[in-house]
Amino acid sequence: MKEPVSPDLTMHLLRFVLIALTWLTLTQCALPNRWTLRPVEVRKAIVVRPTEGGELPLFGWAGELVSGPLSVTVDLSEQKAYFFKNGERVGWSYVATGTSSHRTPTGSFSILEKQVDKRSGKYGVMLNSSGKVVRSDATQGVHAIPSGGSFLGASMPYWMRLTWSGVGMHAGPIPNPGFPASHGCIRLPQVMAQTLYGETAVGTPVTIVP
Repeated sequence: MKEPVSPDLTMHLLRFVLIALTWLTLTQCALPNRWTLRPVEVRKAIVVRPTEGGELPLFGWAGELVSGPLSVTVDLSEQKAYFFKNGERVGWSYVATGTSSHRTPTGSFSILEKQVDKRSGKYGVMLNSSGKVVRSDATQGVHAIPSGGSFLGASMPYWMRLTWSGVGMHAGPIPNPGFPASHGCIRLPQVMAQTLYGETAVGTPVTIVP
């Protein structure tokens, strides 16, 4: 027959359990890392944008793979030109057409003349007698030429005239692809303008749609 546990021993055991629980509660934050919950870092997606003047492609061309006469369609709403041979699309390009104050006309046109090196007779810069630019956005006949100075028309390489009033396609800056930026002409990236110049002839049809 087992001897009964003494009351003193029972009290000691209870006191030991209470002390142990109290110690665990007070020292919980000091437990090893494997026993604690770690905060989870939530990362948001980073939106990557094309770098300035860099990664955004401005044109595509596969016209050398298809034979036949070329035609051009310029879409003002998209600020893009599309190139076709025998009804098959062989290329595309961003363009910069006329702003709201210098709108590019719409309709059916054809190339009237071509010139590799062309300068505008209307838009350009004013130079003083020392040849320094004193007005960077000058209009011939509107802004006075400084005494001893001159007017220098804007460069328009690979010029392909569409109207006798001064609208044509040529190489020029596309500062913000998808948005108008010109005085009415249709600007193309340099390489695309050069390619298009070599593929077109006087009489090549060009359609400009709103």
